[in-house]
Amino acid sequence: MGKRFFFFFLTNIMVMVTILVVWSLITQFTDLGMTFDTGGPGLGIDLVSLAVFSILIGFLGSFISLAMSRFVAKKMMKVNVIDPDNPQNQQERIVVEKVHRLSRAAGLMHMPEVGIYNSPEVNAFATGPSKKKSLVAVSAGLLQTMDDDAVEGVIAHEVAHITNGDMVTMTLLQGVINTFVVFFSRIIAIVASRAVPEQYRFIVQLASIIIFQILLSILGSIVVKAYSRHREFHADRGGADLAGKDKMAHALRSLQSYVDRATVNQGRNDSAVQTMKISSKGGMSRLFSSHPELSERIARLEGK
Repeated sequence: MGKRFFFFFLTNIMVMVTILVVWSLITQFTDLGMTFDTGGPGLGIDLVSLAVFSILIGFLGSFISLAMSRFVAKKMMKVNVIDPDNPQNQQERIVVEKVHRLSRAAGLMHMPEVGIYNSPEVNAFATGPSKKKSLVAVSAGLLQTMDDDAVEGVIAHEVAHITNGDMVTMTLLQGVINTFVVFFSRIIAIVASRAVPEQYRFIVQLASIIIFQILLSILGSIVVKAYSRHREFHADRGGADLAGKDKMAHALRSLQSYVDRATVNQGRNDSAVQTMKISSKGGMSRLFSSHPELSERIARLEGK
């Protein structure tokens, strides 16, 4: 479930770093770039040009990541996309039927792609750049361990994310965060480069941009993840509207039974990424979790 934000965030950082490295190299060897160093008073930074540059790069990286989200998720998770007209077995037929039925109930005009990825973890996720181009994927572990009502509740939650347009909403928020990250990382980099001889300034400035952009992106992710947790409550309510409150609550309780289950994928222990999965385990890790604790979600859903 939280995987869509992990893939989006990871791709977003990679895209932004790539854009800035290429841009820095171009501006170093051509006359096309903005250096933001006007030689004026103070730091000599053209703040207006830097702000415009930061907005362009911040939102460009975010929207490129959104456009790639479905493709990246399918490749990274090795999702087996089901042909809705020719499911290969009864399990595939049931999953496609549930996704399409709930999507129609949610008013979606275009059915999401449906897939299963081979993992023993109890998990699912939805992603995609728009309601027209979305994906709902469930793990083999979820289908093997949960009963029919719980599976329907989980799928309803993911369809609600698509209906609510959560990926686009998160993209806009990420674009704002990116803008601040690009803006302040370059200011810090310029200040750092002033402390070294002129012949080393380009290298120091480029290295500082990359380092501080990653560090500030991590800090910015705390804001993004906090809003993501807020959106999970909305998706739970949306899932309850689609599948029924009892099924949604049953799905959350079923997930709670497996929240501590270690995930092993092709012989590799994936416990290091547990905070990006079904629920936060509390403590400091909660700041970087895209999902609230399941006990809190159940209480909110039941109005306690």
